[in-house]
Amino acid sequence: ELGIRIPRPLGHGPSRFIPEKETVQVGNEDAMMHTLFADSFATLGRLDNVTLVMVFHPQYLESFLKTQHYLLQMDGPLPLHYRHYIGIMAAARHQCSYLVNLHVNDFLHVGGDPKWLNGLENAPQKLQNLGELNKMLAHRPWLITKEHIEQLLKTEENSWSLAELIHAVVLLTHYHSLASFTFGCGISPEIDCEGGHTFRPPSVGNYCICDITNGYHGVDEIHASPTGSIPVKIKCFSLLFKSTESVCEVEALMEKMKQLQECRDEEEASQEEMATRFEREKRESMFVCSSEDEESAPTRDVSRHFEDTSYGYKDFSRHGMHVPTFRVQDYSWEDHGYSLVNRLYPDVGQLLDEKFHIAYNLTYNTMAMHKDVDTSMLRRAIWNYIHCMFGIRYDDYDYGEINQLLDRSFKVYIKTVVCTPEKTTKRMYDSFWRQFEHSEKVHVNLLLVEARMQAELLYALRAITRYMT
Repeated sequence: ELGIRIPRPLGHGPSRFIPEKETVQVGNEDAMMHTLFADSFATLGRLDNVTLVMVFHPQYLESFLKTQHYLLQMDGPLPLHYRHYIGIMAAARHQCSYLVNLHVNDFLHVGGDPKWLNGLENAPQKLQNLGELNKMLAHRPWLITKEHIEQLLKTEENSWSLAELIHAVVLLTHYHSLASFTFGCGISPEIDCEGGHTFRPPSVGNYCICDITNGYHGVDEIHASPTGSIPVKIKCFSLLFKSTESVCEVEALMEKMKQLQECRDEEEASQEEMATRFEREKRESMFVCSSEDEESAPTRDVSRHFEDTSYGYKDFSRHGMHVPTFRVQDYSWEDHGYSLVNRLYPDVGQLLDEKFHIAYNLTYNTMAMHKDVDTSMLRRAIWNYIHCMFGIRYDDYDYGEINQLLDRSFKVYIKTVVCTPEKTTKRMYDSFWRQFEHSEKVHVNLLLVEARMQAELLYALRAITRYMT
């Protein structure tokens, strides 16, 4: 009556891919989840949708929040406004306006200069110099050399210290991979964020004001028309057919895991054969591409935060360019990267190591409707496939297992989320592991996030180590 425009949420719940009723409802969480929600709210000043989806896996969420809090708010080499601006630069590379908008607000809150937000060219030269490393880490980390590191550390008055650079690299990789999670889980913007609300006037007859403030949206129910609906019998038959097909898919996957374990026990491939299988898988990963492969131009709002908007992911073996395989035996996170990070930015190596281990080892010993299942073989295949796409090889792994365990629709989803997350669609999310729980698909995304982050870190830290030596 007063003519006040009341914002109404556009989305139904924290994710566009997961039905709201299947997410954890605030008020119905257990004691551990409640503590995590309180910690998240205290740290961020809000209970964001990333937290509401990640809470499917409380152990991981606890580690994630602790790491993010340390990177953004605790003592460290970089000032607070630099940290949020680097978060903006990293998220913008993947056109992730959700994360960009969150950090624009945080940047201003800690006293950042609003002029910097008009475009990267308005930020200090020191931050502009980070643009090259940002784009390579996000899209082609295998191209990073010690010369790139040298340029950042030796540019006179705008130079970075080693400790500052380590902090910046960890922030960049954190937000590149968080953009993957945001797109991979279809995270919706909160009601107060851009794209999270509409001002369509509610129908007084069907709403009361408390419904709106509590996020109830009855639009679908009110406007749903019975005409043109699918006859119930056909609908049920179709669902039954899909369900049966999906159950077979789970059974087939479990059978393959069993057969592969038996083959492992019987014979082991030679080192030459293992190397050949890796090269074959690396080559084949080039030809896995999203069917939704149209180019999407970034909006000015996001693209102003980075340079060279045409620079994106390119397969490392294309155009006859040969990039040497990165052998984990020569440079690994456990033996090299961890100690370098911990030495130059104390405690962060420990926090990252814990987060990697939780994501990699997380299991409830279930697969869809099956219990007491050892999923380690499947988790390792996903992790190693991602590293294989980045040219990283484990000498002790048989890459022949990947083709047995990961079907094409799953590979398309993995590659899209990891390499070009802004192109992820609900159809891709729905098309893999159709009988699995949403919590299991979120777990897949945690694996993708952490494997991607570790791959980027390995290339950057190896280049820093080479510079230092």
